[in-house]
Amino acid sequence: MSLLTGFPVQNLLAVAASTSINRLSISPPPLKSLLVNRSTSAGRKSFSLFVSGSYSSVASSSTAMGDAAADSGMDAVQRRLMFEDECILVDENDNVVGHDTKYNCHLMEKIESENLLHRAFSVFLFNTKYELLLQQRSATKVTFPLVWTNTCCSHPLYRESELIPENALGVRNAAQRKLLDELGIPAEDVPVDQFTPLGRMLYKAPSDGKWGEHELDYLLFIVRDVNVNPNPDEVADIKYVNKEELKELLRKADAGEGGIKLSPWFRLVVDNFLFKWWDHVEKGTISEAADMKTIHKLT
Repeated sequence: MSLLTGFPVQNLLAVAASTSINRLSISPPPLKSLLVNRSTSAGRKSFSLFVSGSYSSVASSSTAMGDAAADSGMDAVQRRLMFEDECILVDENDNVVGHDTKYNCHLMEKIESENLLHRAFSVFLFNTKYELLLQQRSATKVTFPLVWTNTCCSHPLYRESELIPENALGVRNAAQRKLLDELGIPAEDVPVDQFTPLGRMLYKAPSDGKWGEHELDYLLFIVRDVNVNPNPDEVADIKYVNKEELKELLRKADAGEGGIKLSPWFRLVVDNFLFKWWDHVEKGTISEAADMKTIHKLT
């Protein structure tokens, strides 16, 4: 490992430019900086800028540009997120082992060959009538477009605020961020301390052959009346359902009626946990259902 210490910021930027780094974020200018040469799990050369106790990953431009060219037909918004977002890589015990782009984390080739596993979350938001908010994913989503799923499903990113392990605070911070991004739900409508982490599950699911999921998924429940303004880049439709309406949706999906499809992670939660947890929601005893020690390996 090579370290460059005591460099002025402008000199550090010059070093970065000479090594074909394609993105480097320094804000504010650091009092002390370290440029660390390292490799990602995908074997790409990269550098991490150590600033004020945290790492900011910067990837080699040649691989990123090649991947981008190969998927030039991808929706612009989804393509940007695929290459800018850095997911948290974990082992099967949920220990952080690194980070990689959302793009690499969802390529089935890399999932299978490198066993890439990333941290994720699934939010189940109920209103005060105990109806569950569902979303239909947009047609431009790279994985599982137009399927119906729980309120919000996404990833905490490799950043300080979303890596905090205590009481799953990093994941809850990410959930609040994505509820705003996807559904336009203001942060004040979903305070971080109102999310209840109920459990974790590990699953793998191919989407279309090229893309898929391999996630260690945190399951978060929250009961709030919220303002919703869906982002069309992320969400095609929304609906609140009670238990009977969800059972009818499941029946239609199983029968292939109306082209209704459900996301694989949502179906795993439905089949293994949802209705008994929903009972706790209605009784106001949801915390009694929490089990964050077990990681359920589901298929």
